[in-house]
Amino acid sequence: MPAITLSRDNNVHILTLTNPDKDNCFNNDVLAEYSAAFDAIESTREDASLLIRSDHPKTFCNGIDLPWLMSQQGDGMKSFVLALENFLIRLALLNLPVVAAINGNAYAGGALLANCCDFRLMRADRGRMCYSEISIKMPFTPVMFEVVRLQANPHAAWEMTMTGRAMGGEECARRLIVDRALPIEQLNDEAMKLAGELATKHRVTYAQLKRGLRPAMVALARERGILPAT
Repeated sequence: MPAITLSRDNNVHILTLTNPDKDNCFNNDVLAEYSAAFDAIESTREDASLLIRSDHPKTFCNGIDLPWLMSQQGDGMKSFVLALENFLIRLALLNLPVVAAINGNAYAGGALLANCCDFRLMRADRGRMCYSEISIKMPFTPVMFEVVRLQANPHAAWEMTMTGRAMGGEECARRLIVDRALPIEQLNDEAMKLAGELATKHRVTYAQLKRGLRPAMVALARERGILPAT
């Protein structure tokens, strides 16, 4: 069973996280699926957008599949971290608008995934977002620190990183960690509406503006030879 599916509604690409048994967590196979989806999205040239959502009733994404990662040998672990970093860089620089519909928990790498998106709508009543790395004794890599710095509120980024405290949707919206907090009944519709509006933007101009505002991510992408297509 695939961990993600890619579909399309008019000019909105819809990437749905479909691995509830693993809380939509990352491992090598999952990252390979994301890479293939990004290849397909980048190969299109018309104005469009991407909506990332989950079909799990309680979870958006809970980051790394830690039991799987702990089973890897040294070189295997290093290659996975490199692949995860490249995934985050690529998502942050995709050549079209990216909207996240955060319907539940977004922990650790799941919060980093959300942070790489351009706009974030989150469920107001349930589900929390946090950087749990301080609690699991797993420091961020330099690339991950740059992803954290994409947050609009530096103080919230500092607090989330240094305390590991989980914040609900309403607090995340109030502190500019996400753009809006909504009732679950409205979340997917509003995210789709936003994605549809953004799909009308000129794609090349949008990509250039996004990358201009994220110079550190662009520098990392160039260093690694993974700058997405324009």
